[in-house]
Amino acid sequence: MFRRSEQDMRPQVQIFVDGVAVAARQGDTVSAALLASGHDARRSTAVSGAPRLPYCMMGVCFDCLVTIDGVGNRQGCLVPVAEGMQIEIQKGKREIGR
Repeated sequence: MFRRSEQDMRPQVQIFVDGVAVAARQGDTVSAALLASGHDARRSTAVSGAPRLPYCMMGVCFDCLVTIDGVGNRQGCLVPVAEGMQIEIQKGKREIGR
C-alpha cells in the first residue's frame, strides 16, 4: 500500500522488527518505516486480539503502540528511527516491567 518515493535519497539505517532486519531512512518515524517496509500490524488489542494499524500518525489515537528497545507502549508515530533500534510488535496488553 505504501512505497517510498524514488527521489528519497536520505541515508538508510537498519532497525530490527521482532528480530528481523528492516531498512529504514534517516528521519523516518518507527510507524512510517514499518509501513514503508510492508509491516502493517503494530499491535493487537488486549481484549479481542484484533490487529491495529497506525491511524492518525500524530500521537492522538495510540493505535501504533510498539515496544522499542525493551520499553513498551511507545507511540511509533512519534519516535524517530535510530541505527540498530529493536522494535517488537506489541501483542495484547503490556506486561509490567516491559
